[in-house]
Order: sequence, then C-alpha cells, then structure tokens
Amino acid sequence: MPRTVLLAEDDRAIRHALERALTLEGYRVTAVADGVEALAQAHRGRPDVLVLDVMMPGIDGLQVCRVLRAEGDPTPILMLTALVETADRIAGLDAGADDYVVKPFDVEEVFARLRALLRRTDRAEPDAAGPDAPEQAAGPEEPDRRYLEAAGLRMDPQARRAWRDGRELELTRTEFELLELLVRNAGIVLDHSTIYDRIWGYDFGPGSKNLAVYVGYLRRKLDQPGAPQLIQTVRGVGYVLRAD
Repeated sequence: MPRTVLLAEDDRAIRHALERALTLEGYRVTAVADGVEALAQAHRGRPDVLVLDVMMPGIDGLQVCRVLRAEGDPTPILMLTALVETADRIAGLDAGADDYVVKPFDVEEVFARLRALLRRTDRAEPDAAGPDAPEQAAGPEEPDRRYLEAAGLRMDPQARRAWRDGRELELTRTEFELLELLVRNAGIVLDHSTIYDRIWGYDFGPGSKNLAVYVGYLRRKLDQPGAPQLIQTVRGVGYVLRAD
C-alpha cells in the first residue's frame, strides 16, 4: 500500500510542485492550502506523515502541530519553513514537530527526510504479540531487562517513557530516540555522523545545526540546578552521556 501524506502549504506553486513530486515518488497525497483544512483532513483519516508549512494564514503549521499533539496524535510531522534562526527551529520542536526542511529546499531532501521519519515510525510499531500480550516474568536470577538505566536516567523503550531521578520527562519522538541512543551508549563518545545515521537515517552534513538544536532542547528538559550536565559536548567529535 502506498504511504499517505497530508501536505499543507499556502503557496500554490510550491504546493502543486511538491504534490506532483510526492505522487511520482509513490505517495498518496492530500494537499490543502491552510491549517484549518489540514486539521479537518487529519481528523477525517490519519495519514502516515504530515508535511506542514510553518507560515500559513489563520491557523499556521505550528498551531496545527500543537493541536494534534495535544490530542495525542503521534503521526510524524515534517515542517517546511523559511525561518532559519535557532529560536524558530526550537519553536517547531516545542510544538511537537519531528523534523524540518528550510526553504528553498531540494525535493530529494524532502524525500530523504520522509523516508527517515517513516522508518522510525515502523520501528516504533508494537510487535506481533500486541500491546495486551502478557509480559514474560523474569526468572529468579534474571534481571528486569525492560528498563534502560544510566547516569540517574531510567527509560522504558516499549512504553516510550523516561525519568530522571524519579521525575518523568515529557519528550518528543526525536528527543526520546536521541536520549535512548545516548543511554544505550553511556560513557561512549558518539560522533555526529553516527548519531545522524541512527536517528535520522542520513547525515545532514558538517554545516547542519539540526543535532545541536535537538541536544540543546533535550538538555533543557534533563538538566537540574546544581546537578551535572548529563549530555556533554566533545568538541569536534560529538556527544556523550555521563554523570561527571
């Protein structure tokens, strides 16, 4: 079955060009011109992925994103934006977006980011046993392998929940996956290329600030006054999770 895309873009030329390109790539596309119609279409039938322009009249892309996330809709969202400042990118992440493309963009980049988002969604699907299948009890000598723990963090990958020192963290899909990668490799320095490949499925290139934006936003949710910074920068290499 072809993947379904809900595209919301008020610029007619961009909307038509992107709709045609996505259709030729094999997607089934519903294209709308504003946020009101985007919400209406999302409520009629959940697409596999949304592509939202940030700047739209009336209800903009950020507002659409906030409404869907408030409703508990986990559909991956790719934002199209002409805004390149870090604060603007953070606003998109704060609204619940999973990724963004800066205008003007190459359509191949849009394809690559959509493929990465859909791969991540596929990995997050529950297994064939179903969510109501009974858990297998650990043997008397077998530790509970459900949780990941490192540096005062505790994660439940199946439930996609995370805590620091007993306080639950409210994380977006990308934030959770980034933190899970760092926790699984606690104490190991991960270079930028490795992180990009594992989280996004491709490398944005040396000039990209995408990873730095996500790390900065994740730090805001993790760090506590007077406590050590958990995600540490190794200049010129990448990032490492450690408590000292």
